[in-house]
Parts: sequence; C-alpha cells; structure tokens
Amino acid sequence: MNEIVVPLSAAEATDTERFGPKAANQAALGHAGIPTPGGFAVDAQAYRTQLRELGLEETARKVFSSDDFAARRHALNVRLGLLDQPIAESLTPALLDAWREIVSAPGALGVVRSSALVEDRFGSSFAGQFESFLGLEDEHEFQTAVRSCWCALWAARALRYMASHDLDPADTAMALAIQPLVEATVSGGGLSQTAEGDMLVSATWGLGSAIAQGEVVPDRYVINRDGKLLDMATGRKSHSVGCAHGNQRVERHVAEAPCLNESQLAELAEYLVRSEAVVGGAAEIEWAMDASGIKLVQARPLHMQDAHTPDKVWEQRPKLRGHPAGIGWGTGTARVVNCECEISRIVPGDVLVTKVAGPALNHILPQVSAVVAELGGSTSHLASLARERGIPMVLGVLDATNTIPEGATVAVDGVAGIVRWMK
Repeated sequence: MNEIVVPLSAAEATDTERFGPKAANQAALGHAGIPTPGGFAVDAQAYRTQLRELGLEETARKVFSSDDFAARRHALNVRLGLLDQPIAESLTPALLDAWREIVSAPGALGVVRSSALVEDRFGSSFAGQFESFLGLEDEHEFQTAVRSCWCALWAARALRYMASHDLDPADTAMALAIQPLVEATVSGGGLSQTAEGDMLVSATWGLGSAIAQGEVVPDRYVINRDGKLLDMATGRKSHSVGCAHGNQRVERHVAEAPCLNESQLAELAEYLVRSEAVVGGAAEIEWAMDASGIKLVQARPLHMQDAHTPDKVWEQRPKLRGHPAGIGWGTGTARVVNCECEISRIVPGDVLVTKVAGPALNHILPQVSAVVAELGGSTSHLASLARERGIPMVLGVLDATNTIPEGATVAVDGVAGIVRWMK
C-alpha cells in the first residue's frame, strides 16, 4: 500500500497522478539539484479518503449533473463538510508526523500548499485559483489549512474555471505539499522565455504574494540565458508582505531600489534554464530568497506567443509601457474600472483598464479583448491565466486609469508590453 505522506526527496514524490504537478514539480526540482524548501507531499488519496469518510462522494457527483440551484447547494455541502469536519483518524498520524518534523526547528513556521491533480498543467494552470497557507504556527492551524486546501477544490471560482475547461471536480482530487516557510527578504517569479528570446525575472521585497496577487509593481529584469542583465526597470514596491507582521510600508528610497544584484540574477538564470527540463519546455517559476539563499517554490509550463507587428495607424498614437503577460494583441473600447462593483459595465470586446490585477478577475477574462492594469507584473497569477486563455494583458502601467480615457479605442500589445489609444 502506498504511503499517504512521503518526503519530497523521495523518488515517488515526482508522481503527478498521486501528488499533483505542483508538489511533484517541487520534488523534481530538488532531484535536479535546484534548491527548494523541501518538505512532504500528501497523496491525493488522502482527500479521497476524507471525502469517503464524510459520506460526500455521492454529493460531489451531483454538482455538475444538476441544475444551477441544486449544483450550488451540492457544492456548498461538499465545501462545508470538508471544512467543518475533523480529519479522518486514519489520516491524522501521518499528517501530524510530517507537520512536527517541519516545525521541529526553533521558531520554524509551516506552509500548506494545494496541489490539485488538474493544476500546473499545459492549458490548465489554475494560477491563483486554489489555496496556500503560509506562516502556520501550531497543529490546529495546520489541520485547518489542510481541510481548507481540500475544500478549495469546490470554491465557486475554481468550479467556474473547471467548467470552462470541461473538468468535473468529482473526477479529480486535491493533493498537498507541506513545507517549511521561507522567511523571504526578497521574492519573485521568472519566465525562461520571452518573445525576444531572452528571460525575465520579477522581484519585490518580502513574500511573493504581493506580486502573485497583483498588489505591487515588481522590479523587472531582462536577462539572457547566461544571466547577463540586458534591461532593468525598478518597480513601485510600496509595501512588503510578511507572515509575522502582515503588510509593511516600504520607505520610498527602498521601494525604488533594485531587489537583486548581478550574481543573484545569474543564479536565477541558471535555475530558469534547468527548470525547463523539469516541466518539459519553457518554464514559469516562483522563488523566494532568505538568509541562506534562493529557493524555488514553484515551476509550471509557460505559454508564450511571437511578437505582433502593429498596423501603421497605431504608430503615432499615445502609448504607455508596462510588464507584458507575453501573449496576444487586442483592441477594444476602454472601460475604466476602479471598483469590482463597476464590472457590470463591461460588455464583450471591451478593454478592461483597472488598478489591481488579482486572480479574482479571472471570471471576467472571457468577456474582454484585453486588460491593462496599474499593478502586477509578468509573473502575477492573472498574467499566467491571461497567457493560458490567450488574453492580451499589460500590467504595471503607471497611472493607466487616469491616463487612458473612458471610451477610447485601445490597442494592447501583450507581447511587447505597450498600450496605445485613440479617441
């Protein structure tokens, strides 16, 4: 019988069908000699066991085979059951043994990450759709995080995402990764390929969730495959995220200073190249740096497109530059949205111009021809979803909501990172 919890250092931890691509890729990165936080992988069979022990298997089957009202009720029942009921006694000892090893060092904090069997695959990244819990201090928080990751498979936005990809949540399962927290001073992401044939690294102070959730404009470094710096744009890193203290304001001189030096960029370039062998092609990574150095916390397949040559009519128009998501060219009517309550104004084909670019906007992507956001960067979760869905997107565009007129015709070059408009 397979063990429910295995070290990420174990050969079997690279099995995506048991542990999901996120955890399996972490294991594969470690086996390739790339630094990671280490930890444990939890077999998706643990989730299936929990579902069976709670008598929720039949309810789960009814979610995508019922009318809308009944489907919502069944999904809610599954979520509440997974979140509110204790973990099955048959699973608890192995989970707690792993947790106790993770936090055995003085002051150590833990992390529980989702690793759904359907995420981080080519064509279905699920970027930002599931849960991760950082900075866990005790067994109660740990067990709550495990249950929360399991029930995240049944969250409304995850269900919408699965429906758009013809996936039934009852046919899949949620594995987990249990890891020590990297108490990061600097974090970010990276793309192993750009349209120009280079590589891109993004970075901010503190934990990388500020980039992933589109809360800051990160530093943007363009490097070649040897790690040589080709271009750099420092970001607007107005705050840093830390588990112990939450969001911390960053002084202006620090916010505008580069997060990385040349040797650190060269190291990240090496990891980007080596990550391609792990995911089987162009790679997108997330990384964190603490006092001991850089560690990769995620790697997934990367979706990119060739550059677009704009029509001459656009060449003399006003333009703004930002961080490209790396895909597509789109035009449409500018719809400037400063609050989620205004999303109802968007009609199919509009260009969404907004401040924050978080994964919660995923549900609006099928309606728009492009997105321009003041915050976020090329490795934000929303940028990953844009690449997957073929939606042109430029992020980190300074003062876009005040500069681009409501109702203007906008052209968004999601490869070059340029936004143009005409009245």
